[in-house]
Amino acid sequence: MNTTVRNVILFIAAILIGSMVNMGIITLGPSIIPYPEGVDLSTPEAYNNSISLLQPIHFIIPFLAHAFGTLVGASILGKFAGSHWKQLCLGIGVFFLIGGIVAVTMIKAPMWFSAMDLLLAYIPMGYFGWKFTGARN
Repeated sequence: MNTTVRNVILFIAAILIGSMVNMGIITLGPSIIPYPEGVDLSTPEAYNNSISLLQPIHFIIPFLAHAFGTLVGASILGKFAGSHWKQLCLGIGVFFLIGGIVAVTMIKAPMWFSAMDLLLAYIPMGYFGWKFTGARN
């Protein structure tokens, strides 16, 4: 298979699998760290109305979901791409970072969480996905 075609297919697969990891963690989150009574996460508006009920511990799961989703996607590319490993892994970080920026504009979250999430969960995890797999440059 042509290397470019392979890389494009893997990039799309990495987005899908990384997104599934993200959503899986988000879905399991309340069973690990239950939300307080009255928290409604069904829509961005309901979430924004419930934000004052959340404690810092409730932001651990979303951060881990964003970080691990990106890390898994980047690791897939680092392991299986045919070339341009570093660029593809960082590209996954950028792709998920754009999603994070969109989420920050839609959902009210504490500034410390938004900053930590945008600075640590995406580009660094793309980089680590590349480094952990031992992929070449």
